[in-house]
Amino acid sequence: MHIAGSQRGIALLMVLWVLTILTVVAFSFSFTTRTDVYGTLAFKEGIEKRFLAEAGMERAIMEIFYAVQNRGQTALLEEREVWRTDGTSYEGQLGEGGYSVAIVDESGKIDINKITEQSGILFKNLLMNHGVRDADADIIVDSLLDWRDADDLRHLNGAESEYYLSLPSPYQAKNANLDTVEELLLIKGVTPEILYGGSETKGIIRYLTVNGPSAQININAAPREVLMAVPGITPELADSIISLRETKQVTPQDAGIPGESAAFVSYAGGNTFTIESVGHRQGETGGHAIRATVVIEGTKHRYLYYKTPVDTRQ
Repeated sequence: MHIAGSQRGIALLMVLWVLTILTVVAFSFSFTTRTDVYGTLAFKEGIEKRFLAEAGMERAIMEIFYAVQNRGQTALLEEREVWRTDGTSYEGQLGEGGYSVAIVDESGKIDINKITEQSGILFKNLLMNHGVRDADADIIVDSLLDWRDADDLRHLNGAESEYYLSLPSPYQAKNANLDTVEELLLIKGVTPEILYGGSETKGIIRYLTVNGPSAQININAAPREVLMAVPGITPELADSIISLRETKQVTPQDAGIPGESAAFVSYAGGNTFTIESVGHRQGETGGHAIRATVVIEGTKHRYLYYKTPVDTRQ
């Protein structure tokens, strides 16, 4: 009897162990399946947001063509507004999702490839308005000029190859124009915080370009921060210009630009635009962002830059 009881006890233990193992396997399978389901849903939603952002990008390109073709026109199609190209945000709805789009005419930015010793004040003012000290701003502006010029003569506060070759990871000064705005990070004095911004500061990257039509700033497209970088334009005048261009194309007679500012500004748009499109699901604040730069050539367009996804805080 004792032996039979022991055998029954062993059998019971084995059954309990088998049940425990099966329970663990079942829970593990359930967890894995649940994780896969959530992962699939997240992937699906991510793809949806990307397609929504791409839809916003295509809508923006269409609106750019419409705006370019109707520049200076007073009579437009009924209930068909021309999208502004000064960073104004527009919304679109597609099913259970949507997109937000902003377009900036590159003529409204500071072209770092066209900065001279005279127009360098634009870049310096932009830097100082974003918290860069006067002396540090002088270093950045002069170093940018040295980076682009073909000689090895150093500006007063600048840097040539001799400086860059002394760094832990040495390299030569380019002695040519910059290919991208991000290339500024190679230039003496420029830090990621200055270019992209930090936890408490705003970066300058969105106010700079390498695709501008001229060294002048188009006041019909320039963001407030760029207008404020123009010598002689006060905060009040910048706000007045922005308010005025909400209803019309600003002309020299309208703007009230002081004489000292005249050499730095223009009133005509270019044919190159940066588009920022964010696709999002209904009720959500976050989304998939795309940033692209396109050039309009007659009835066609060409991408100069395309990045997806992108951090919209930069």
